[in-house]
Amino acid sequence: MTPPTLRVAVRRFGPFESAIIKQFADFLAVTGIDASIEAVPMDLNPLHESIIGQRGLASGAWDIAFMATDWLAEAQAAGLLEDLAPHMTRAPVPDFPQAWSPSLTGMQRFAGGYWGMPYHDGPECLIYRRDLLDAAGLDVPRTWDDYHAAARALHRPQDDLYGTVLALFPDGHNGFYDFCIHIWSRGGEPFDAAGRPDFTSGPAHAALDYLRALAADDGAIAPDARTLDSVASGMLFAQGKVALMANWFGFAAYADTADDSRVRGLVDVAPLPAGPSGQSVSLNVFWVLGIGSGSRHKALAWDFLRHCASAPMDRITAMEGAIGVRRSTWSDPDINAMIPYYHRLDWLHDHARQMPLTPHLAAISQIVDDMLGQAMTSNAPTAQLLAQAQTRAEQIV
Repeated sequence: MTPPTLRVAVRRFGPFESAIIKQFADFLAVTGIDASIEAVPMDLNPLHESIIGQRGLASGAWDIAFMATDWLAEAQAAGLLEDLAPHMTRAPVPDFPQAWSPSLTGMQRFAGGYWGMPYHDGPECLIYRRDLLDAAGLDVPRTWDDYHAAARALHRPQDDLYGTVLALFPDGHNGFYDFCIHIWSRGGEPFDAAGRPDFTSGPAHAALDYLRALAADDGAIAPDARTLDSVASGMLFAQGKVALMANWFGFAAYADTADDSRVRGLVDVAPLPAGPSGQSVSLNVFWVLGIGSGSRHKALAWDFLRHCASAPMDRITAMEGAIGVRRSTWSDPDINAMIPYYHRLDWLHDHARQMPLTPHLAAISQIVDDMLGQAMTSNAPTAQLLAQAQTRAEQIV
């Protein structure tokens, strides 16, 4: 009988790719199971298209997939995901959920089931070069206006150093998230209590105006923002080409540990800057491992997910340069010796917001991406762009 192969759709990111392979090797060593893994890395849009758009999770093309939490409702509504609750009953995860922050175990529980095990964490935060701020006599920015001013002060393109960076590649990810964060930090809500978009408010207008002004300021920002996604912008920071950025905690950890990083030991993190309302708001979107409803190896897939959730395997996630999800990893003395701010993840989670639970979120994020593209490449009035996005989003909802 041919040994089974688990096919895993992986979000393209070096630490994800190396960690999952090491974790599977440990899984085989501990269990003695005869099996193999085929881990296929993909960028965000191709990943979403393969597992959801083409229904790869239902067809059996994929046994396991890396999934952003804001994809879960869409995938579950389409019948693409295996409910993990029965597997938890059969083979429980030790010390679950108490060993995790509640913010990492609740978003997957809806529609009577449990749809993904937390794998990689790291809310958005301010990531900056301590050495550059100190040399310029600058304080860590506490407001978005301070942030823009600091980016201008540190911008030296002649030295291949940019003040900041925006990740506006239209993949339904950072551009959409940044827009929502800026609305929240200005006292607004991008979605109402029922999960319907609200993109025409005063805070939304101020948010888009700010992003337009920053993106257009060639005295502050790295060029070609529309070609940069979150990973590419994080790599620019690790290459020593960006002074500060609003990005995922994981890119700070990567820049402080990767062998090829040019800024190791020079990185620090802080809360995201506040808007005029005085609010500093982060965003809680994280990566889970889900099992496809069409997988022919569901029991094996669950046993592997259960293994990945153990403390030693979560530590591997962290040591490879991604972000562990267990509190034991966040407080690990060896990890905090390498990355002195790792323990701040608890604080960041306490101040993080989350997206509404709706199967329409990916489609809405693409509408916002389209709006941002027009905002960065045309002189169309902000109010007009917001109204058009609102109309399109209402048609979907």
